[in-house]
Amino acid sequence: MKNRDNHLKRVIVDFKKLTPEILALLVEKYPDGYDEDQIISFRNASNEIIEAVEVTTTDTKYLVKVSKKLALTMENYDEDDYEDYEENDSGAIQEPDLSSDEDSD
Repeated sequence: MKNRDNHLKRVIVDFKKLTPEILALLVEKYPDGYDEDQIISFRNASNEIIEAVEVTTTDTKYLVKVSKKLALTMENYDEDDYEDYEENDSGAIQEPDLSSDEDSD
């Protein structure tokens, strides 16, 4: 059986390059967050191990690098926060404050 995703463009996305569109896709696909068995591991061109979760549009497969920032941003997602931004504006996603997360333990 042929892989039906072969025609898709593949893009690796770091938190800094995350857009409202990709964040919305992630929250839609993983509404309760992602589990270990949903994380894909692979080596990049520099032979570093990358862990990512996958979301797909009609023409692109995004591999979004897993991080504490990503998990927290997904957890606190509210689409109204991004209504004044273009879907592809990577400057729209603000880095979460990780220090307050440690205080709640």
